Amino acid sequence: MSFLPPAPRTSSFSATPPTALEAPVVPANPYVSDSVVFLRPNLTVPPRPSQADNRIRRADERFAAGKRLSAAGELQKARVEFDAAVEILLAAPETLTDRLKVEMRLEQMVGEIHKLDVNKLGAGDMSAQASYEKAPLEEILDMTFPVDPSLKPRVREQIQATASQLPLEMNDLVLSYINYFSTEKGKRTIIAGLKRAGRYRPLIQRILAEEGVPQELIYLAQAESGFYPRAVSNKSAVGMWQFVQFRGREYGLMQSAFHDDRLDPEKATRSAARHLRDLYQKFGDWYLAIAGYNCGDGCVDRAVQRTGYADFWEIRARNAIPNETTNYVPIILAMTIMHKNAKDYGLENIDGEAPMEYENMALEAPTHLGLLADAADRPVSDIKDLNPALLSSVAPAGYEVHLPVGTRARAMAAVETIPAAQRASWRIHRVVEGDTIEAIARRYNTPVSAITAANNTSQAEMGEVLAIPTASQVERSRPKPASMNATNKAPVKKSTATARRTATSSKSGGSVKNAKTAPKRTPASTPARRRLASR
Repeated sequence: MSFLPPAPRTSSFSATPPTALEAPVVPANPYVSDSVVFLRPNLTVPPRPSQADNRIRRADERFAAGKRLSAAGELQKARVEFDAAVEILLAAPETLTDRLKVEMRLEQMVGEIHKLDVNKLGAGDMSAQASYEKAPLEEILDMTFPVDPSLKPRVREQIQATASQLPLEMNDLVLSYINYFSTEKGKRTIIAGLKRAGRYRPLIQRILAEEGVPQELIYLAQAESGFYPRAVSNKSAVGMWQFVQFRGREYGLMQSAFHDDRLDPEKATRSAARHLRDLYQKFGDWYLAIAGYNCGDGCVDRAVQRTGYADFWEIRARNAIPNETTNYVPIILAMTIMHKNAKDYGLENIDGEAPMEYENMALEAPTHLGLLADAADRPVSDIKDLNPALLSSVAPAGYEVHLPVGTRARAMAAVETIPAAQRASWRIHRVVEGDTIEAIARRYNTPVSAITAANNTSQAEMGEVLAIPTASQVERSRPKPASMNATNKAPVKKSTATARRTATSSKSGGSVKNAKTAPKRTPASTPARRRLASR
């Protein structure tokens, strides 16, 4: 027996070595696979909220609490929350990063609170008076600002590449205002105006085109008023286009104890376009026409005669026009250049307010805006916003009131259900499920007997429209205390900034509504309190 291994056998196959077998693929443990993603650290760290963000969040929480209380009818508690919300934003340090964000939220919040307050006013409240905003650029008309030399080549290129119906020029004065409006404070003013402009831009552009004047004159309205319909100057010029009384009447803007056409955006824009066209036809130069709009055509006439130059820059250099007019034209040119090159100045993609649209309804009798709001099924604030020319809460007979588009027919039919002699104070209410005469009477603080007598019914049927004699109307025949016959003081004219700082009750003793210098609120104990009619 041999212990040697057997001799190798000769293979009948190819001499090519066999291909090595690959290791079988074993599926991964599904539990391990799932947990890998779960356990993998997230390297994307969310940005930490800034101090401005935290301040806005705290204010929004108090504001939301106030809205909930207001909806529940707890008006005094709601006011406390609103005041606290505004105070949080007002207390932001001047050095706070992103302070602009805080100020923009403050302006938005004050507007929302103002609307909530207006919508709670009683329909019989006759004390509401017009209030005004200070023209935002008035304070800089007498000021000068440094020139950034690096702006010159860029602005020169922008002017050469810009199409404009208004001639554009560059000099140190124009550059100084471009430099100012590029700062945080100046840019804030420009952006705020741009946002408000969204509400009026289509209307202004249409009228400027119809009157055949340059579209760039829209920036004159921004310089004059910042697009505030109720802007007022220290010389008692009012409105978006800042007409004084005599000039307004010259161009058809009538004024009475109940309304002032200078505050109507459409009427004032039409008159401003015609006035500017007349000035251009007189002087043959748009810069002189704009200067004449500011200081008067007689002032420019005298300056031309005294200096012998029919050129704005020449009469300015010789101090022949008022100080505020010397900077008026450069401001408008700076604004025009910046708006037409918005991307270069960080002014693009700014969301403007929704365009103002309305239809008119002629009134046969004095009519309260609260009644019109009920008739149109809209908040009182919407009606007030569309009618800035009204000086009180009652529109006079013959006045064409502006109503939201699509509401005229319904409003007219509803108003006609109220006797003409009572439209200055009565209300209407659309009955909804669950309403009773007693509940409606409590809502409007009006005797049940007054509602049943006015409607010749003792029940409220769903869908029915009821006439509501307000308590102020019911009590009109009663003797008034001597204190109620006292003459009301005229409304104080405040700037928005000043008004904001008197917004809280701890500072002003009033509601946050004062932040918009809105009509005075009737005390909570008076019968004029009411809620908006159910829709």
